[in-house]
Amino acid sequence: MTERTEITGTVTDIDGEAHLVLTRTLEGRASDVWRDLTDSDRLERWIGRWEGDPSSGSVQFFMTAEAEDPQPEQYTILECDAPRRFAGHTSVEGGAWHLWFELAQAGGATTLTFGQRLNPTDDVGSIGPGWEYYLDRLEAARAGREASAVAWEDYFPALQPAYLRLVAAG
Repeated sequence: MTERTEITGTVTDIDGEAHLVLTRTLEGRASDVWRDLTDSDRLERWIGRWEGDPSSGSVQFFMTAEAEDPQPEQYTILECDAPRRFAGHTSVEGGAWHLWFELAQAGGATTLTFGQRLNPTDDVGSIGPGWEYYLDRLEAARAGREASAVAWEDYFPALQPAYLRLVAAG
């Protein structure tokens, strides 16, 4: 069953650079959502795990949601303001991705704003559906459901045309 039929991402100019930005409203306190996004054991429930000492400014990230024995990616931590904002760089297949998120709590819910600075050669037609997929896996894990029940095939190529139109309109 498809989790998303509409895209939730937008392309936004931030400091003169294009960013893909997706927003989710999650039940719970920002501190709990923060742990789902930064604690290695909780992160692995929906996307992957990290190893190393974050206080050193970098960790090794393993994208376990895509492979049982993934190759690690070096992840450089640029900003970590718990439980409000996180930003970092990772290398992806020879390129670098700048990823960030912000959390804002209002009452019993937390708004997650997730972003990726776009490089000129980035394929938003696959990146956008990818983040929709992973953020829906996060929502499933937070709700106590198996993240593996969220199927990549329901996101790509189904959401690809909408993301390509989004970039063409930007």
